[in-house]
This record gives sequence, C-alpha cells and structure tokens, in this order.
Amino acid sequence: MLKSVFLLSTILSCWIGWAQEPQEEVKQINIVYGANFTKDEEQYPGAAIFSKDDRQVQFEHEGADLWCDIAIYYQKENRLKAIGNIKLQQGDSVQLTSGKIDYDGNLNLAKAWENVVLNHTSMTLTTDTLRFDREKQEAFYEHNGTVVDSSNTLTSKIGRYFTQLKKSQFLESVNLVNPEFKLVSKQLDYYTESKNAYLYGPSTITGESYKMYCERGFYDTKIENGYGIKNTRIDYNNRIITGDSLYFDKKTEFASATNNITIRDTVNDGLIRAHYAEVYKAKDSVFATKRAVSINLVEQDSLYMHGDTLMITGKPEQRILRAFRNAKFYKTDLSGKCDSIHFNQKTGITELITNPIIWNGENQMTGDSIHLLSNLETEKLDSLKVINNAFIISLDTVGKVGYNQAKGKDLFGKFIENKLSLIDLVKNTEVIYYMYNDDQELIGINKTICSAIRMTLANNEIEDITFITNPDGDIFPEKELPENSRLLKGFIWRGKERILSKDDIFDEDDNNIKLVTIKGVDNPIDLDVEPEEAIEDQRKRDSINSSKPIPPNPLLKMEPNKKIQQQKEPKPSVLEAKTDVHYEEGAKEDGLDSGYYLIANVFEAAENYETFMKSLTKKGLEPKHFLRDYNKYHYVYLEHYDSREEALRSHNNNFNGNYIDDTWIFRVLDN
Repeated sequence: MLKSVFLLSTILSCWIGWAQEPQEEVKQINIVYGANFTKDEEQYPGAAIFSKDDRQVQFEHEGADLWCDIAIYYQKENRLKAIGNIKLQQGDSVQLTSGKIDYDGNLNLAKAWENVVLNHTSMTLTTDTLRFDREKQEAFYEHNGTVVDSSNTLTSKIGRYFTQLKKSQFLESVNLVNPEFKLVSKQLDYYTESKNAYLYGPSTITGESYKMYCERGFYDTKIENGYGIKNTRIDYNNRIITGDSLYFDKKTEFASATNNITIRDTVNDGLIRAHYAEVYKAKDSVFATKRAVSINLVEQDSLYMHGDTLMITGKPEQRILRAFRNAKFYKTDLSGKCDSIHFNQKTGITELITNPIIWNGENQMTGDSIHLLSNLETEKLDSLKVINNAFIISLDTVGKVGYNQAKGKDLFGKFIENKLSLIDLVKNTEVIYYMYNDDQELIGINKTICSAIRMTLANNEIEDITFITNPDGDIFPEKELPENSRLLKGFIWRGKERILSKDDIFDEDDNNIKLVTIKGVDNPIDLDVEPEEAIEDQRKRDSINSSKPIPPNPLLKMEPNKKIQQQKEPKPSVLEAKTDVHYEEGAKEDGLDSGYYLIANVFEAAENYETFMKSLTKKGLEPKHFLRDYNKYHYVYLEHYDSREEALRSHNNNFNGNYIDDTWIFRVLDN
C-alpha cells in the first residue's frame, strides 16, 4: 500500500511539473561601472549608492545602457533611482535624457522627469515627465509635450509615442506647426516617417490660401493633401465647401466633395447644392452633379437652376454658369426648361438652348432659342427674347375651355420690377384670343393676322392686345368658329410640364439617387499600418474616448463646503441621454437672461477671468461673462442658447470647431 501511494505521488509530481508553463526569466540590472560606492541605510535602506568619478556611473539592462551621476540601486528589488545628467541608450536609435529616472527592471519601465528629451531617429520629444515602457516600446506623457521632426512641430497636453511604428498619438489640445500651415486638433495620430496625420475629433488646418475643418480625416503634411469624412468644411478660393466627405490637394489646386454638398460663393453670395462636386482653383471653376442645383438671389427672390451637370467658370465678376442636359430653372413668377442653360454674368444674358420653354404666370412661351437679359447695374431682369418660331399660349382663365394664343417669328419682352409687363411679337404674327365683357360673358373669339402685335400684362396675365400694321381678322361667335380652327399651327400645350415649385426642377431619378457609402466614419482610416493593427488601435481609441470622465464641477472644486441647490431636471431627451457633459442650473438673477450658457471657465478673482477672456479674444472668439450673486464667481461663456439641444450640439461640435478645450452647460431657470 505504501509503495502504491509513493508511486502515485511520484507520477502526479512529474505530471504537474510537465504541465506547468515555463516562467520567463526576469533579467537583473547589471552594474557596468560603479565608480564610488557607499550605503545610507537610514535614508535608503537596502540600497547601494554609486556616484561618478571621472566617469559616470553606468548600468545595463536587456540591451539598454544607462549613465548618470548618482545611482541608488536596489539589487534585490531589481530597480534603481538615477540622478543627474542621465542618458538611457537603447540600441542605435533610441536615446532618453533627463534629470532623474526611476527604473524598474522587472517591468522594463522607466519614469523620467526634469527636462526629459527622447530622441528616436529623426524625432525629438520633450516634456517634463515621461514614462517609457521598454516592454511595449511605448512612451507616454500627460503634462504637455512637444514632438519635433524634420518637417513639423507638434504639441499636446497628453501624448504617446510608439517606437516600433514611429508613431505619435496625441490625445488632447494638439497643435501642429509647419512652415506652410497650422493644424489644431482634439486628437491626432502622426507618423514621423511618412509625415501622415490622422485626425479624430474637431480639427482645423489653416494654410496660406485655404482653411479646412473636419471631425475625422487624414492629412499628408508633406504635400498638403488630405480629406475629411465627418462634418467637413473647406474655405477655398472665395468659396466655402461643406459635405459628408471632402478631398483637398494644394499642389494641383483641386478639391472635391461627396454627398450632401454645399458650395457657397462668398463674393457673389451664390450657392450650389449637389451630391458630387469638384473645385479647380487655377481655372476658378466648379463642376457639380447628382441632384445639382444653383441658388442665387434675384431681387429678394431665389432663382433655382438645375441640370444633370452644373459648371461654373471664371473670375467672380465674370462668372459663367452652364447647366447641361435636362436643364430647368425656377423663381416665384418665372420658370423654364430646356436641354442646357448658359448664363454669362459679364453680359447678364441667360440662354436657354435646344427645345426651350418658359412659363410666366399662366403664360407658356416657346421658340427655337430663348434669352433672358438682366440689368448689370441693378441685377434685375430687364428683357426677354424668343428667337424664331415664337409662340405664347395661356389657358382661357374665364371659360377654362380654350387657349389664348399668339405667334410670330420673334418675341421681345420687357420686365418692370422683375415682372414681365410688355410683349412685342414681330413678323407674320397670328392671334387667337377669347374676348369677354365686363360681366365675364364671352363676346367671341378674336382671330387675327398682322405684321406685329403688342401685348401688355398685369399680374402675369394678358391685359390688352394692340395690332400693329395691317391687321386682318375678325371676332367670331363661339358657334361659328370650329374647334379645329381655334388652334394655331404648331400649337402644343405643355401645362403638365410646368414647374410650380423649386422641388419640380428635380426628376424622379434625381430624387432616388443612392448616395455612396463614406468609408472610415465608423471604421479605421489609418493606412500606415496593417488593417488588423488599425482595427485594434481604433478599439483602444474608442475605449479611451468612451471612458473619458465628466469634467469636474468647477464650483465644487473651488467651494468644497458650499452646497449647490438644483431643481430636479426632467428626463433627458435621446440627444441628451447620449451626451456625456457636465450640467448645472441655477435661479435667475438680475441682468441674467434665462436659457443655456456654454461655459468655458469659472473664476473667483476678477483679474483671472479678464486674462482668460483676453486669451480667447486673441484666438478670434467673442467671449462674454456674468457674475453670479449666489457665489460671487465670474462665469466666462462662449454663447447663450434658448434650448438645451442647441447648447449640447455646440458642446459636442466644440463650438463649431472654434474651441477645443472642455466646456460645460449652465442653465439659468426662468423664474
């Protein structure tokens, strides 16, 4: 029995030994040169103290060497404290210098402080305190740091550097300065080798001739080329371009946009909407398609112009607008369609080309070619030309059974205060017109031919007709004029095609366009690493962002003994529920409007809030402040809003990208 027990225990011992994973051996910190040796058990129990002579003290650990003036070495704990003129050298490319370092050999972790400088190939990182994890080859700082390479200087409040990827990850208050441009971002990844920057959160890039804003995007800092894929805007060449996705290239002077685009001409105050557009700076041109529409203000009335393709070329004072294929336009009292439209700002002439038709009120006008002329000084509509086969038709508005018609070789119209008031038809003119007495009783149908006709209009209806030069015709009783004689040759009524609103300029195909999917909004955009690494990095970033704590209550921080009374807030809306933002409310006080204030900071001392407001003003902001009687603190705010949704939206988009530091919301209750 004893033999059996002994045998069983032996087998179990062997099996357990085989099953155990081999433990990775922790390597000891080695002394290379100790110089002067001493001990101080009272201050540093268990430590050996080394100090330099004519050479510095030197240690070695797992491929890295450390030199310093004084070292306090805890051999049993495998750690040391280095003091004075420290240099940590890892291989040929990584060098860390500082005034002090705590180094843990078990964790391969160095904490350096006092004038810290990390050099890696062409990159230099400076900060006050740095943690360098040699196991992961990552350096981390959280109290402001600066990264400089051959092209750019980057500063941030918090940052990481990955030596293997040669990548910096800046997590807060990022500034990138380049001789050609400046970049400000809330969060940014930067590769020192490729000089590529990946933008996460509100970011603004300002160059000599452009300004770009986005909340997710990419920028190649070497050639000033990049794109934005979330809340993107580019101010470029007297134009403001917004869209779901924007691309920009400085060298080729080119920008393009995809999905839900607006392009505003800041000189002429014109607007283009589309789902795809291209802007060429050198040619001063815009190309737009996919439900493209141009919107311009004509005497306090918007003129909408659409085509399958829109093209705008020329300098601001010499713009030419072309609408190709299935072109249409609409304003309140004038609309039309044709194959293409050509507008020349310098001449003020709008040409409707190929199968043109226009409607003025109830009047339908057609011809081989139609021109609308604007007064260059007043920018109001001046005159109308219909060249060859001019034909004007309107439904008899009283009887509703016939059509008033006039035709001739050419038609010339005159606008007064943007309303068509006078029409002249010339050469081989013909008229069919339904005539009524004052009691709206049909007198007869006037059918006349002559050399020329003049018509006056009021409220977009024909008021009077004058026959000029040898009129020949008669007024026929309705029963005496057959149906087939009541229509002039070439008559075509196209009332069903009439454009009655700005929405009618779009066809079914325009309204059913399927927008392309913008890649990268919800998945990684980092192309400098393998897709798997990018996905993992995105996961970490999302984790960091989602776990970000709510900014502390500044009042509680300054007044720990004061209690702030707050009324119970109703259940938040969906927008509010998804927003992680500090929120307070208080009673209305004299001179303080009720509503929601986007707070940038709170101060007790007046000189401090004044200094802070001056710093914001220098950044182009217009800060305001109020003093609460309740606690005698100065509240500096960026804007006042009537609704909480507006305030939350402004907080979430960092005050439209103009303020990247933390903000919170203070509500003044309406007593």
